[in-house]
Amino acid sequence: MSQADRIFIDMCRDILENGTSTEGEKVRPHWEDGTPAYTIKKFGVVNRYDLSKEFPILTLRKTGIKSATDEMLWIWQKKSNNIHDLGSHIWDEWADENGSIGKAYGYQMSVKHQYKEGMMDQVDRVIYDLKNNPFSRRIMTNIYVHQDLHEMNLYPCAYSMTFNVTQKKGEDKLILNAILNQRSQDVLAANNWNVVQYSVLVHMLAQVCDMQVGELVHVIADAHIYDRHIPLIRELIQREPKAAPTFRLNPDVHDFYAFTPEDVKLENYEFGPQIKDIPIAI
Repeated sequence: MSQADRIFIDMCRDILENGTSTEGEKVRPHWEDGTPAYTIKKFGVVNRYDLSKEFPILTLRKTGIKSATDEMLWIWQKKSNNIHDLGSHIWDEWADENGSIGKAYGYQMSVKHQYKEGMMDQVDRVIYDLKNNPFSRRIMTNIYVHQDLHEMNLYPCAYSMTFNVTQKKGEDKLILNAILNQRSQDVLAANNWNVVQYSVLVHMLAQVCDMQVGELVHVIADAHIYDRHIPLIRELIQREPKAAPTFRLNPDVHDFYAFTPEDVKLENYEFGPQIKDIPIAI
Protein backbone atom coordinates (compact mmCIF):
# COMPACT_ATOMS: atom_id res chain seq x y z
CA MET A 1 0.00 0.00 0.00
CA SER A 2 1.33 3.42 -0.91
CA GLN A 3 1.75 6.07 1.77
CA ALA A 4 -0.79 8.32 0.04
CA ASP A 5 -3.44 5.58 -0.05
CA ARG A 6 -2.97 4.74 3.63
CA ILE A 7 -3.25 8.38 4.68
CA PHE A 8 -6.29 8.97 2.46
CA ILE A 9 -8.14 5.86 3.68
CA ASP A 10 -7.45 6.66 7.35
CA MET A 11 -8.56 10.29 6.87
CA CYS A 12 -11.80 9.34 5.12
CA ARG A 13 -12.67 6.71 7.73
CA ASP A 14 -12.04 9.21 10.51
CA ILE A 15 -14.28 11.81 8.85
CA LEU A 16 -17.09 9.30 8.25
CA GLU A 17 -16.90 7.75 11.71
CA ASN A 18 -16.02 10.75 13.89
CA GLY A 19 -16.92 13.82 11.84
CA THR A 20 -19.79 16.25 12.42
CA SER A 21 -22.63 16.87 9.97
CA THR A 22 -23.74 20.27 8.67
CA GLU A 23 -27.16 18.91 7.69
CA GLY A 24 -29.88 21.37 8.61
CA GLU A 25 -27.44 24.26 9.01
CA LYS A 26 -27.38 27.34 6.81
CA VAL A 27 -24.63 26.49 4.29
CA ARG A 28 -23.30 28.46 1.32
CA PRO A 29 -22.49 25.57 -1.11
CA HIS A 30 -25.30 24.07 -3.16
CA TRP A 31 -25.77 21.52 -5.92
CA GLU A 32 -26.65 22.48 -9.49
CA ASP A 33 -30.31 21.68 -8.78
CA GLY A 34 -30.31 24.25 -5.96
CA THR A 35 -30.29 21.70 -3.12
CA PRO A 36 -28.04 22.66 -0.17
CA ALA A 37 -24.76 20.74 -0.23
CA TYR A 38 -24.26 19.39 3.28
CA THR A 39 -21.07 17.75 4.52
CA ILE A 40 -19.54 15.51 7.15
CA LYS A 41 -16.44 17.36 8.34
CA LYS A 42 -13.42 17.17 10.58
CA PHE A 43 -11.60 20.20 11.94
CA GLY A 44 -7.82 20.45 11.84
CA VAL A 45 -6.72 17.48 9.75
CA VAL A 46 -2.92 17.21 9.46
CA ASN A 47 -1.32 14.79 7.00
CA ARG A 48 2.45 14.29 6.59
CA TYR A 49 4.05 13.01 3.39
CA ASP A 50 7.73 12.06 3.26
CA LEU A 51 8.61 12.98 -0.33
CA SER A 52 12.07 11.47 0.06
CA LYS A 53 10.51 8.01 0.38
CA GLU A 54 7.77 8.06 -2.25
CA PHE A 55 5.60 10.34 -4.34
CA PRO A 56 2.17 10.69 -2.66
CA ILE A 57 -0.27 9.98 -5.49
CA LEU A 58 -3.34 7.80 -5.00
CA THR A 59 -3.49 4.38 -6.60
CA LEU A 60 -7.10 3.82 -5.51
CA ARG A 61 -8.00 5.89 -8.58
CA LYS A 62 -6.00 7.95 -11.04
CA THR A 63 -4.84 11.48 -10.29
CA GLY A 64 -3.82 13.29 -13.47
CA ILE A 65 -0.35 14.50 -12.59
CA LYS A 66 0.17 16.58 -15.74
CA SER A 67 -3.16 18.39 -15.35
CA ALA A 68 -2.48 18.97 -11.66
CA THR A 69 0.98 20.31 -12.49
CA ASP A 70 -0.48 22.56 -15.19
CA GLU A 71 -2.83 24.20 -12.69
CA MET A 72 -0.06 24.61 -10.11
CA LEU A 73 2.18 26.27 -12.73
CA TRP A 74 -0.75 28.46 -13.82
CA ILE A 75 -0.72 29.91 -10.32
CA TRP A 76 2.95 29.77 -9.33
CA GLN A 77 4.76 30.21 -12.64
CA LYS A 78 2.40 31.99 -15.04
CA LYS A 79 0.88 33.86 -12.09
CA SER A 80 -2.33 34.06 -14.06
CA ASN A 81 -5.93 34.56 -13.04
CA ASN A 82 -7.31 33.88 -16.52
CA ILE A 83 -8.65 30.46 -17.49
CA HIS A 84 -7.47 30.95 -21.08
CA ASP A 85 -3.93 30.37 -19.76
CA LEU A 86 -4.97 27.05 -18.23
CA GLY A 87 -5.12 23.72 -20.03
CA SER A 88 -8.16 22.36 -18.14
CA HIS A 89 -11.69 23.61 -17.49
CA ILE A 90 -11.79 23.21 -13.72
CA TRP A 91 -12.03 26.97 -13.14
CA ASP A 92 -14.66 27.72 -15.79
CA GLU A 93 -17.46 27.93 -13.21
CA TRP A 94 -15.79 30.89 -11.50
CA ALA A 95 -14.58 32.84 -14.56
CA ASP A 96 -16.24 35.94 -15.98
CA GLU A 97 -16.95 36.59 -19.66
CA ASN A 98 -13.28 37.50 -20.22
CA GLY A 99 -11.96 34.39 -18.48
CA SER A 100 -10.84 36.16 -15.30
CA ILE A 101 -11.39 34.74 -11.80
CA GLY A 102 -10.70 38.15 -10.29
CA LYS A 103 -7.87 39.09 -7.94
CA ALA A 104 -7.39 35.49 -6.85
CA TYR A 105 -4.66 32.84 -6.89
CA GLY A 106 -2.17 33.71 -9.66
CA TYR A 107 -3.04 37.40 -9.50
CA GLN A 108 -1.79 37.56 -5.91
CA MET A 109 1.41 35.74 -6.86
CA SER A 110 2.08 38.36 -9.55
CA VAL A 111 1.92 41.37 -7.21
CA LYS A 112 5.37 42.79 -6.50
CA HIS A 113 6.27 43.90 -2.98
CA GLN A 114 9.06 46.09 -1.65
CA TYR A 115 11.78 44.25 0.25
CA LYS A 116 15.22 45.39 1.43
CA GLU A 117 16.65 43.54 -1.57
CA GLY A 118 14.28 45.24 -4.02
CA MET A 119 10.89 44.63 -5.64
CA MET A 120 9.84 40.98 -5.90
CA ASP A 121 6.67 38.96 -6.08
CA GLN A 122 6.04 36.14 -3.59
CA VAL A 123 7.36 33.35 -5.81
CA ASP A 124 10.59 35.14 -6.62
CA ARG A 125 11.00 36.00 -2.94
CA VAL A 126 10.73 32.31 -1.99
CA ILE A 127 13.33 31.31 -4.58
CA TYR A 128 15.63 34.18 -3.55
CA ASP A 129 15.50 33.20 0.12
CA LEU A 130 15.94 29.47 -0.54
CA LYS A 131 19.11 30.28 -2.45
CA ASN A 132 20.44 33.06 -0.23
CA ASN A 133 18.86 32.64 3.22
CA PRO A 134 17.86 28.95 3.33
CA PHE A 135 17.62 28.72 7.12
CA SER A 136 15.29 31.71 7.37
CA ARG A 137 12.03 31.06 9.21
CA ARG A 138 10.25 33.63 7.05
CA ILE A 139 10.04 31.82 3.71
CA MET A 140 6.34 31.73 2.95
CA THR A 141 3.54 32.83 0.64
CA ASN A 142 0.01 34.00 1.43
CA ILE A 143 -2.69 34.69 -1.15
CA TYR A 144 -5.60 35.21 1.27
CA VAL A 145 -5.47 39.00 0.98
CA HIS A 146 -8.43 40.50 2.80
CA GLN A 147 -8.42 43.81 0.96
CA ASP A 148 -8.93 41.96 -2.34
CA LEU A 149 -11.44 39.31 -1.26
CA HIS A 150 -14.39 41.30 -2.63
CA GLU A 151 -12.75 41.12 -6.08
CA MET A 152 -12.12 37.35 -5.99
CA ASN A 153 -14.65 35.10 -7.71
CA LEU A 154 -13.68 32.37 -5.23
CA TYR A 155 -11.82 32.83 -1.97
CA PRO A 156 -8.54 30.85 -1.99
CA CYS A 157 -8.84 27.36 -0.49
CA ALA A 158 -5.13 26.45 -0.47
CA TYR A 159 -3.86 29.84 0.59
CA SER A 160 -0.39 29.56 2.13
CA MET A 161 2.89 27.71 1.76
CA THR A 162 5.60 27.83 4.41
CA PHE A 163 9.04 26.49 3.47
CA ASN A 164 11.57 25.24 5.98
CA VAL A 165 15.07 23.97 5.24
CA THR A 166 16.87 21.36 7.35
CA GLN A 167 20.20 19.58 7.11
CA LYS A 168 21.24 16.13 8.24
CA LYS A 169 24.51 15.73 10.11
CA GLY A 170 27.38 14.86 7.82
CA GLU A 171 25.48 15.74 4.62
CA ASP A 172 26.19 18.79 2.49
CA LYS A 173 22.91 18.93 0.60
CA LEU A 174 20.07 20.78 2.31
CA ILE A 175 16.54 19.36 2.64
CA LEU A 176 13.47 21.34 1.55
CA ASN A 177 10.29 20.86 3.60
CA ALA A 178 6.98 22.65 3.29
CA ILE A 179 3.61 23.19 4.96
CA LEU A 180 0.52 23.66 2.81
CA ASN A 181 -2.27 25.47 4.65
CA GLN A 182 -5.81 25.01 3.39
CA ARG A 183 -8.90 26.60 4.92
CA SER A 184 -11.34 24.16 3.33
CA GLN A 185 -11.22 21.02 1.19
CA ASP A 186 -13.60 18.81 -0.74
CA VAL A 187 -11.87 15.52 0.10
CA LEU A 188 -13.15 13.46 -2.84
CA ALA A 189 -12.67 16.04 -5.56
CA ALA A 190 -9.54 17.83 -4.43
CA ASN A 191 -7.51 16.14 -1.68
CA ASN A 192 -4.98 14.16 -3.67
CA TRP A 193 -5.07 16.72 -6.48
CA ASN A 194 -3.69 19.35 -4.11
CA VAL A 195 -1.22 16.95 -2.50
CA VAL A 196 0.17 16.04 -5.93
CA GLN A 197 0.38 19.68 -7.02
CA TYR A 198 2.35 20.87 -4.04
CA SER A 199 4.54 17.78 -3.96
CA VAL A 200 5.54 18.57 -7.54
CA LEU A 201 6.18 22.19 -6.50
CA VAL A 202 8.49 21.08 -3.66
CA HIS A 203 10.37 18.80 -6.06
CA MET A 204 10.76 21.64 -8.58
CA LEU A 205 11.95 24.21 -6.05
CA ALA A 206 14.34 21.69 -4.48
CA GLN A 207 15.90 20.97 -7.87
CA VAL A 208 16.14 24.67 -8.75
CA CYS A 209 17.82 25.42 -5.40
CA ASP A 210 20.07 22.31 -5.40
CA MET A 211 18.34 20.68 -2.45
CA GLN A 212 16.78 17.33 -1.62
CA VAL A 213 13.07 16.94 -0.95
CA GLY A 214 11.88 16.34 2.58
CA GLU A 215 8.36 16.45 4.04
CA LEU A 216 5.15 18.03 2.80
CA VAL A 217 2.79 18.68 5.70
CA HIS A 218 -0.82 19.32 4.66
CA VAL A 219 -2.95 21.23 7.18
CA ILE A 220 -6.69 21.37 6.43
CA ALA A 221 -8.91 23.47 8.70
CA ASP A 222 -12.19 22.03 7.36
CA ALA A 223 -11.79 18.63 5.67
CA HIS A 224 -15.20 17.57 4.43
CA ILE A 225 -17.05 14.91 2.46
CA TYR A 226 -20.18 16.14 0.70
CA ASP A 227 -23.43 14.24 1.28
CA ARG A 228 -23.62 13.09 -2.36
CA HIS A 229 -20.00 11.92 -2.21
CA ILE A 230 -20.40 9.59 0.77
CA PRO A 231 -21.25 6.42 -1.20
CA LEU A 232 -18.44 7.21 -3.67
CA ILE A 233 -15.93 7.57 -0.82
CA ARG A 234 -17.14 4.37 0.86
CA GLU A 235 -16.59 2.43 -2.36
CA LEU A 236 -13.24 4.09 -3.05
CA ILE A 237 -11.65 3.27 0.31
CA GLN A 238 -12.70 -0.37 0.02
CA ARG A 239 -10.49 -0.82 -3.04
CA GLU A 240 -7.17 -2.65 -2.92
CA PRO A 241 -4.30 -0.12 -3.03
CA LYS A 242 -1.27 -0.71 -5.23
CA ALA A 243 2.40 0.17 -4.83
CA ALA A 244 3.44 3.80 -5.21
CA PRO A 245 4.88 4.75 -8.61
CA THR A 246 8.31 6.32 -9.17
CA PHE A 247 8.33 10.08 -9.75
CA ARG A 248 10.69 11.60 -12.31
CA LEU A 249 11.43 15.28 -12.83
CA ASN A 250 13.43 16.42 -15.85
CA PRO A 251 16.94 16.81 -14.34
CA ASP A 252 18.02 19.29 -17.01
CA VAL A 253 15.70 22.08 -15.82
CA HIS A 254 17.25 24.44 -13.25
CA ASP A 255 15.09 27.53 -13.84
CA PHE A 256 11.67 27.37 -12.19
CA TYR A 257 10.18 29.37 -15.04
CA ALA A 258 11.34 26.82 -17.60
CA PHE A 259 9.36 23.88 -16.18
CA THR A 260 6.36 22.55 -18.10
CA PRO A 261 3.91 19.73 -17.28
CA GLU A 262 5.89 17.56 -19.69
CA ASP A 263 8.85 17.66 -17.26
CA VAL A 264 7.00 15.47 -14.76
CA LYS A 265 6.58 11.74 -15.25
CA LEU A 266 5.46 8.69 -13.29
CA GLU A 267 6.87 5.23 -13.85
CA ASN A 268 4.89 2.07 -13.01
CA TYR A 269 1.76 4.00 -12.04
CA GLU A 270 -1.04 1.48 -11.57
CA PHE A 271 -4.44 2.59 -10.33
CA GLY A 272 -8.05 1.56 -9.85
CA PRO A 273 -10.98 2.64 -12.05
CA GLN A 274 -11.75 6.32 -12.25
CA ILE A 275 -14.83 7.79 -10.59
CA LYS A 276 -16.61 9.66 -13.37
CA ASP A 277 -19.02 12.60 -13.20
CA ILE A 278 -18.34 13.54 -9.58
CA PRO A 279 -20.98 16.13 -8.61
CA ILE A 280 -19.28 19.39 -7.61
CA ALA A 281 -20.86 21.72 -5.08
CA ILE A 282 -20.84 25.40 -6.08
